[in-house]
Amino acid sequence: MPIRIRICNQVRRIFKLGIIITASIFLLQQTNAERVDLIGRVQAFTRHFEFDFVSWTLNAFWVKGIQKSLGISTYISESNRSEIVLSYLDLEDLINKVDREISGKFSDPEVADPEGATSNLRNLRDELVQKRDSLAPIVESILQDQLSKSIADLNLTFGGQPIPPILYHVTETPKSLIVSPRSVIRQDANISIEPDISLDQQSVLENKVDQSLNVSSLVVGVGGIGLYPTMVMETNSINWLAEVVSHEWVHNFLTLRPLGASYGTSPDMRTINETVANLAGKEIAAALIEEFYPKFIPPPPQSQISENETPSDDDQSVFDFDKEMHETRVVVDSLLADGKIETAENYMEQRREFFWENGYQIRKLNQAYFAFHGAYADEPGGASGAAEDPIGDAVRKLRSQNPSLAAFLNQISWMWSLEQLQKAVQDSSNIN
Repeated sequence: MPIRIRICNQVRRIFKLGIIITASIFLLQQTNAERVDLIGRVQAFTRHFEFDFVSWTLNAFWVKGIQKSLGISTYISESNRSEIVLSYLDLEDLINKVDREISGKFSDPEVADPEGATSNLRNLRDELVQKRDSLAPIVESILQDQLSKSIADLNLTFGGQPIPPILYHVTETPKSLIVSPRSVIRQDANISIEPDISLDQQSVLENKVDQSLNVSSLVVGVGGIGLYPTMVMETNSINWLAEVVSHEWVHNFLTLRPLGASYGTSPDMRTINETVANLAGKEIAAALIEEFYPKFIPPPPQSQISENETPSDDDQSVFDFDKEMHETRVVVDSLLADGKIETAENYMEQRREFFWENGYQIRKLNQAYFAFHGAYADEPGGASGAAEDPIGDAVRKLRSQNPSLAAFLNQISWMWSLEQLQKAVQDSSNIN
């Protein structure tokens, strides 16, 4: 069969599956007229900045179709595959270093001609980018194959294949404009905007939305988006890359089941979905790193201080970001519940300055910040909600009650309410 026909057939099959998953994600998240109306009003301000998903998706389908048809990674020996991936990440690291050096020259007032002073550096950067981009399709194919094997080893496949197949594409990911009411922390809108929007433009956009609609908004960066193929930002870390690709695949996996289909029906369901994807993504990534990149297995976490031990002065002086952020969230929730909106907003600004003084450069700490970051509750503390964190705690308990990741996902993926999750945890506790 001519190669052009093979490519077209592969593209058609991938395109069909991608359309099903992508349509499910977007259609199922439109849950009520009030939310749709708010999104429409917000889009009056974001229209000129919104990301073109259609063009990106069509291009990604074409790239993936070509990769699949040519079977790029199948011509590479197993022993060389991981080395190629690491070489690609080394190139990304070197590009970042050159970028910082170029930026430093342009920022240095003693450099009279930054254009001339960076000419060689910019030429070097162009060469490095060309090498990186030439490796990117091969690296994506290799990692897709490696993750497929790790997922199969975890018994998360059907007929030996992940469903849906793992497809990701490294790209500059769009930013998201998150919108929350001022009176309560809740994500009412998440609109993807162009990745190259400047910091000044972000601030102007947020101020216009806040003042016109009396809401709290924030532009945030995202590491990946669970379209199909999934979008993943560039990185020089194999651990981070494996975790994000795994996280987004879990979202695709859940989308074909009630849990993922219920993602946009309530803030609780969004938090459950994101927490499950974080937990499962980390486990899948850890399995991949252990098998294919053992030198990058992270060191075990420091042992916790026992009840009989007294923490040293050094232990007491370490700034605990998650603890402090969770404390901030609890206070803000309490103030908002009492109707003290301006008091809560003033308190968040004070806390933002406190975090800044301790090395965490948070640009804006508001209701939208917590609406976005609070959905990731796979670990205790942080920006998640109520003091006892009922959702994160329930998801973590259900995972601990299941003998394997496959058993956990096969149980929780068929739920569509927080009540079902809590009942499952209680029933399992009673049995044990």
